Amino acid sequence: MVSRAAYLRVGVVVVYLFLLVGWPLAMVVQETFLSGENYLAIALSDPSVRSAVWVTLGAAACAVVLNTMLGVALGILLVRYEFPGRRLLSALADLPASVSPIVVGLALLLAYGPVHGLLGAPLAEAGVQLIFSFPGIVLAVTFVSLPLVLRAVMPVLQEVGTDQETAAQSLGASGRQVLVRITLPSIKWAVAYGLVLTLARAVGEFGAVLIVSGGIVNQTETATIAVQRLHQGFETGQAYAVGFLLTLVAVAALAIVTILRPHERDRP
Repeated sequence: MVSRAAYLRVGVVVVYLFLLVGWPLAMVVQETFLSGENYLAIALSDPSVRSAVWVTLGAAACAVVLNTMLGVALGILLVRYEFPGRRLLSALADLPASVSPIVVGLALLLAYGPVHGLLGAPLAEAGVQLIFSFPGIVLAVTFVSLPLVLRAVMPVLQEVGTDQETAAQSLGASGRQVLVRITLPSIKWAVAYGLVLTLARAVGEFGAVLIVSGGIVNQTETATIAVQRLHQGFETGQAYAVGFLLTLVAVAALAIVTILRPHERDRP
């Protein structure tokens, strides 16, 4: 039987989450749809807002693809193999999660800037510009979301162990067959959660993107930068509407994974 203390603890947690997450998000929805104007329709009728949304989704999609491939490959490498520098590589993979996004943006600017960048200047002379362009945005959001798939995959790889993989290899399976038929299916939900977290992180990134994109309207402005521009321009209704869209993307991704996973478990 559940005690009163347990109910009290649950109540405290629910109230805490409501005040911290639920209420602010509810206020965004209220300002978007219930304040006398349909600010979402007004925002989406603005070509600059549509451009910012597409830039954000495009960069986030690229980051998801890149970080999923890198996260799975790096997770298998760190869990399945022992090699010199393994701990250092693991620490470097975690670095984007501990460094301020503003610092990330400045670091990318110093490395890939077209004027003084150590790599950016030679690339600019060759006609390739990374900073203040879409590739720079992809670089920034990929950097800040780098550890998410990796850290979702590693515990699952450690839990499933190597017994099935070893048995398959002893029966003559190639490395590719073991990867495709055993390793990847065993971590598919970990990859899915890491993918969702990467998408949400990439869509909501602001600091690093602000530095490397330049925030050029209709070119390199992302949705988060558009929120700042609209809010500073006293178009707060449209700013709330774009913020609602960003929240909707993250919530929808989490909902899809949550809905699909029980069906997968029910399969024989």
